[in-house]
Amino acid sequence: MMKKMLSLALTIAMAATLTACGGSKPEQTTTKAATETKAGETTAAGTKDVAADVKKIIDRGTLKVGCKSDIPKFSLQNTATGEYEGFEDDLAYEIAGKIFGCTPEEAKEKKLVAFQGVTAKTRGPLLENGEIDLVIATFTITDERKETYNFSTPYYTDAVGLLVNKDSGITSIEGLDGKVVGIAQSANTKEVTMKYVNEKGLKVKPEFQEFDGYPALAQALATKQIDCFSVDRAILSGYVNDKNQILEDRFAEQDYGVASAKDNTGLAGLVEEKVTSMISDGSMKKLQDKWGLQ
Repeated sequence: MMKKMLSLALTIAMAATLTACGGSKPEQTTTKAATETKAGETTAAGTKDVAADVKKIIDRGTLKVGCKSDIPKFSLQNTATGEYEGFEDDLAYEIAGKIFGCTPEEAKEKKLVAFQGVTAKTRGPLLENGEIDLVIATFTITDERKETYNFSTPYYTDAVGLLVNKDSGITSIEGLDGKVVGIAQSANTKEVTMKYVNEKGLKVKPEFQEFDGYPALAQALATKQIDCFSVDRAILSGYVNDKNQILEDRFAEQDYGVASAKDNTGLAGLVEEKVTSMISDGSMKKLQDKWGLQ
């Protein structure tokens, strides 16, 4: 009897050992199910079969975004808090929420976006050398730029405008002949302005002067160093005061897109999905309305 009991105990112990070391079928099924998900899908707890460029961002813990720091309503750095505030900054949180599997509010609260101020001159190089993941900075989509960067579907459409002092006597683009027009470095304002002038057959030959940033342009206009400050109308609206005005002239419509490095196709696909879904469900329009954009 003792031999039978010892034999039974030994059999039970061996079975337990095999179960613990070998793993059970339910565990294998669960592991397989965890990997069979759509590319780009994420959860707050981790990742599930994401593209390598997106996984790099998740592993890092922050999405690096190049944004403007001097455009009221679009993206302006709060001098008191250091925080970036505006329509494009909120769009960055929306995209970060999709990457990290959380709400935009949680992305902001957890500081999942690392903003870096850029200008028209610096945004491209910073994206190309990998210092930032995305540019969301009133970056106009052009055929030439699409050869270098991935662009999302346009999230906002604007047009070039003209801001002048009320006492300048300038009432339209035709009054700019021989005048000094201030533009931002590396912007395409000069090219599109002269294209419009030539297409309309206007006898206008302004002089263009580049400045490093919009505040410098606004200051140059206020001190009458320049006769006109020209850039996209939405940007100009942030610099309107009781002494200047935006003229009615509107030309060269500009489509803004979220840009990523050409090789980061996984990230580009995720961004495109987010932007198009926000446009289709109306949330993009709500975000624009929040910041008073028309």
